[in-house]
Amino acid sequence: MLRNYFKYLNVTPTEERWGLYITTTGYSKIEPNDNYPNQEHPQSHQLTWNRGRILNDFYIVFISKGKGIYGSALTKPLEVVAGTCFFLYPGVWHRYKPDPKSGWEEYWVGINGFYVKQLMENGFFDKQSPVVNVGLNKDILILFRELIETVQASLPGYPQQVAGITLQILGFINEIAHHDEYNNDPVGKLIAKAKFIIQESFENTLDMEKLAKELPMGYSSFRKAFKQITGESPNQYHLNLRLNRAKDLLTTTALNINEIADQTGFESVFYFSKLFKKKNGVSPRSYRNTEESITGVDDNA
Repeated sequence: MLRNYFKYLNVTPTEERWGLYITTTGYSKIEPNDNYPNQEHPQSHQLTWNRGRILNDFYIVFISKGKGIYGSALTKPLEVVAGTCFFLYPGVWHRYKPDPKSGWEEYWVGINGFYVKQLMENGFFDKQSPVVNVGLNKDILILFRELIETVQASLPGYPQQVAGITLQILGFINEIAHHDEYNNDPVGKLIAKAKFIIQESFENTLDMEKLAKELPMGYSSFRKAFKQITGESPNQYHLNLRLNRAKDLLTTTALNINEIADQTGFESVFYFSKLFKKKNGVSPRSYRNTEESITGVDDNA
């Protein structure tokens, strides 16, 4: 049985260079009519409902049992129930507490670093909608418990291990939020499913009419709905996934242009280079040279 626990971690230059580091993590069980919080935290992290607080890091809070209320300077007070995650943002006043009739169980992790800031600023998570209903998700629960157990053990290298676990948690939350976006929209749900299938098989040739049948939808309706939701036709969406993946490979690997064309599913390097230049304004070779990410590459193009 998990006991109430928290720890604030020292952050060294090594963790800062890693790009994602943990500042604190913990678990708390609040029984009905308990005082909240029921653990003594540092002065900088003390929370009362009347005063609220402002923190310097990003936080993920997961409510696994019970219910309560959450509010911030950016959102009106919202009910949070078991299966809810909510985010706290640095510099944003917030407050939350369990319902005294039910209490709750909460897990949390505080994170920071240049990679975290990049994720938070690139549209994966919305500061204006910080509450995500992830449901009673066993994977997220297991990851939070693994996170706490790893911190408790504090074996060599654990700061990087817990950073990886937290990134998995963020990935699950983002995936759930994305796929639940159209819960009350059957067509939107089908388009979300189509996007997932295209993403999974972006390097392969896809028959969009066959994909529409698998959803199932008529192709004309599928194409129209897909463009309304994404702003692109299914084929253009698929092509852009492949070209964006090619950009990643150009800047992060030593693969030559022929190999990149092959890995992203283009039938010839000529066709790949033509489409890449049309979208980005420069050839793959010029893009790589401009980025100056990799030198001394034999790209055969």
